[in-house]
Amino acid sequence: MKAPFSYRTKLLTPDELQKQVARWRVMGKTIAFTNGCFDILHAGHIASLSAAATEADYLVVGVNSDASVKRLKGESRPVNDQDSRSAVLASLLMVDAVVIFDADTPRDLIASFLPDALVKGGDYKVEDVAGAAEVQAAGGRVVINPILNGFSTTGIIEKLRH
Repeated sequence: MKAPFSYRTKLLTPDELQKQVARWRVMGKTIAFTNGCFDILHAGHIASLSAAATEADYLVVGVNSDASVKRLKGESRPVNDQDSRSAVLASLLMVDAVVIFDADTPRDLIASFLPDALVKGGDYKVEDVAGAAEVQAAGGRVVINPILNGFSTTGIIEKLRH
């Protein structure tokens, strides 16, 4: 039988994240970071998170706060609150830490701990990724992973409405 595990140990504040990253770095480990709203988790998210996890020893996931999602996606979003979205992400084996951020982009969060790999999915260009300049200036990499077509939270919401 597996040892008891609580996803709650993966839920970190920005200050706790900096301390955890420092511990990982003392052990010589690398850190990848990705972020998003993750409003309704779907296979596209799982593919993206799985790919991001291969880029370093540990994967940190930044989650947009409820207020941030509303600003980015509209008043009807998020469907699931930030604590629920974070709990689901923290329960995934490939995710090592989850941190909520309130800004529209995670640039300041990224700059606070400078991951070795900054990973985004989709059709982003490296120069358009928030935090890319900071990560690259510190010697890190920016990775753009392809998206898994046919999956989107907006599409799921539309399907449920009909």
